[in-house]
Amino acid sequence: MADRALFQKILIANRGEIALRVVRAAKELGIQTLVVYSQADERSLPVLLADESVCVGPPPSSKSYLNIPNILSAALMTGAQAIHPGYGFLAENPEFAEMCRDHGLVFIGPTPESMHLLGSKAGGRKLAAECEVPTVPGTGILSGVEEALSSARQLGYPVLLKASAGGGGRGQRVVRTEQELPEALAAAQNEALLHFADPSVIMEKLIEGFRHVEVQVLGDGRGEVIHLGERDCSVQRRNQKLIEEAPSTLPESLRRELLAAGVRLAKRVQYAGAGTLEFIVDRDGHFYFMEMNTRIQVEHPVTEMISGVDLVRWQILIAAGHPLTLHQEDIHLQGHAIECRINAEDPDREFRPSPGHIDNIHFAGGPGVRVDTHAYSGYQIPPNYDSLIGKLIVHAPDRAWAIARMRRALEESVVEGVKTTIPLYLKVMDHPYYRRGAVQTDFIRAQMGL
Repeated sequence: MADRALFQKILIANRGEIALRVVRAAKELGIQTLVVYSQADERSLPVLLADESVCVGPPPSSKSYLNIPNILSAALMTGAQAIHPGYGFLAENPEFAEMCRDHGLVFIGPTPESMHLLGSKAGGRKLAAECEVPTVPGTGILSGVEEALSSARQLGYPVLLKASAGGGGRGQRVVRTEQELPEALAAAQNEALLHFADPSVIMEKLIEGFRHVEVQVLGDGRGEVIHLGERDCSVQRRNQKLIEEAPSTLPESLRRELLAAGVRLAKRVQYAGAGTLEFIVDRDGHFYFMEMNTRIQVEHPVTEMISGVDLVRWQILIAAGHPLTLHQEDIHLQGHAIECRINAEDPDREFRPSPGHIDNIHFAGGPGVRVDTHAYSGYQIPPNYDSLIGKLIVHAPDRAWAIARMRRALEESVVEGVKTTIPLYLKVMDHPYYRRGAVQTDFIRAQMGL
């Protein structure tokens, strides 16, 4: 690959651990890095370690990480040739991808056309139907309260409102009665606008007690798509993932069906780069397509650990025009990997955010342990963004060993000065439901009372 052209400089339009992850991948490819940041992130690790950095606005994300004119100006003024959006913020915004292209910049991700087709939940549902992949009964983008009320009556309560343009549980509301719906719709739209600059919301029939399983794919934009296995992301709180693992504990026949459905959908749009297709698996073993995340995922390290494939490196290479030289027969998944998201939150107080000064931080090491974090001793966690301060990932020959390794790694890890989710994860590792691989998305609430 060394004889093919690469970017000389890329701009990273994100913050936190994912910005640092992209900085590291780019540096290993010999590419200069430019990180944009808000005033709240001036002393963050990606800003300190990038070759260049540019402040694009004050702390509110609407004025910094979602400030498209400032980000594009930073790229053009510094001679960056491409923009990596990370996850969240502008990562799944097709208009931003189009504007990058209009300004002669490469968007490191799928084409705007693919994002329009599959990146929104509404578009994804339509395409899944065309590819004969089952979806949860639901709607397209809701035009307002009257349509929402009518649709909910047809679907039957409870229903789930979801931001069409984003993920991560943002812009989601469970609605159990007609009286709750108007307020819940407004809240979902406002949250979607805040986090994704798009207030569009869809509605689905709420399926309770399911597993959340997703398929990781890589595509070359020319019709070649491979999968790198699946991940189980069922340990969640309020629709946001806490623990992810790969592979899942699904029966092998169901697993094969799920992987084939994911590849079929991605091929339909000639997908380019890394993407994830998310599915619900109900108690009876039926699966339904939910959405495609047309970006890198927070939980991508567990796939990297079992596959040996650097997904961020491949994102950059594919965007630079390199062919996908990996074939399905080249992918050999080995062992089991688990990721715990280390959030600055207090699980005993309804996961209330715990921003502030980190007095001391030390993460575990040793065989099969990986840590992705932008935090350090003395770092000030800003109150303006997601509470994620790091990810603790382990890999072992089998699931039981991976659980034991994660428990050991959690015990070694210390974060002083703020509350974190580490104590909760130690309890999860010991819980019989989790150890049996029988967890569903209501596990934290139903089994742990949180």
